[in-house]
Amino acid sequence: MLFRTLILGLVFAHSAVAIELTEPAGAAHGYPGLCDLNGKKLADGEFRQWMEEDRLHIVITYKFKDGQLFEEKALFRQQPELAQEHWSWRELKDGKPSREFTADFLSKTARAQLHNEQEPKDISEQIEVEPGRTFAGFGFTLALGNLRKQLLKGEQVELKAVGFAPKPQVVTVKISHGGLDRMKMSGRFLKGDRFIVHPEIPVVAKLFVKVPDTKIWLTNPLPAGFLRWEGPIALPSDSLIRVDLVSDTESGPAEPVEKNSEKNHG
Repeated sequence: MLFRTLILGLVFAHSAVAIELTEPAGAAHGYPGLCDLNGKKLADGEFRQWMEEDRLHIVITYKFKDGQLFEEKALFRQQPELAQEHWSWRELKDGKPSREFTADFLSKTARAQLHNEQEPKDISEQIEVEPGRTFAGFGFTLALGNLRKQLLKGEQVELKAVGFAPKPQVVTVKISHGGLDRMKMSGRFLKGDRFIVHPEIPVVAKLFVKVPDTKIWLTNPLPAGFLRWEGPIALPSDSLIRVDLVSDTESGPAEPVEKNSEKNHG
């Protein structure tokens, strides 16, 4: 979803270079919580991650009290570098799909299916994919884990994101470090580095669509794992939501850690 701007004095990663794998991912299982931006829990989640046939598989599901279900799936290779191969997001109501979004990075195709519209839509497009530089969904969390050291030094990195509006498209995003925050989660305060995924939208397009930034927090101190995510559900016009590492009845806002109290940062 995103951007393109050159700022004097900032260092940018070369767009043609794939992300070096510095933090390989393995098996993991967790129970995140999906909330609104005020911290009210909306759904219980389950996160599963495993290696199979030299590929990293990720499945994340969110179950709402009214029976609604969200599901995200992603597939990655980690050698010789991190690269996403597939991504999907689907929403079900009463057991029936209401919205589905998919991106196949190998065939370079993406598809959006909106079943709950007065006039259902099914849109497929060819997309431009830079292997190892193009991501979607949870793929950006994995990318951040491997770019963390660069970003903490003040560098800004340009990647590509597969987005939907609802037509599939690939946009440039600028990723930067926003600071060290603390937030209340599951009854205690946790610290995390906040990273900002900013979409570069052409000036003309900005008159018709507003694409909000996505914020992703990684745990601090190391090892840097997922802590929090905030952004629109799927489309730029969707409600903004929050996903926390640990599910709780309420989620506290992220507040900057004062400079003189920062420890173990980096």
